[in-house]
Amino acid sequence: METKTEKKNISKIHSGKIVSSKMKDTVVVLVERYTKHPKYGKFLRKWKRIKAHDALNKHQVGEVVEIVEVKPLSKDKSFVILEK
Repeated sequence: METKTEKKNISKIHSGKIVSSKMKDTVVVLVERYTKHPKYGKFLRKWKRIKAHDALNKHQVGEVVEIVEVKPLSKDKSFVILEK
């Protein structure tokens, strides 16, 4: 049970496919999501390319990974790859 003094630190976790690993310590992850159109009800596919930190450069293009939001590491990087 959570009290007023305790706060949960919930970060955003996304799952996506690596589309680029050409940068040092950085990969680009394509994250897709489906949203419903407010008026017509059709499901639309939306996607975003997110830069994530990969310190050991061990992930390759085509892998499906989970990324989690952290404090900004650089101008464009605010996510790291979640290790299992």
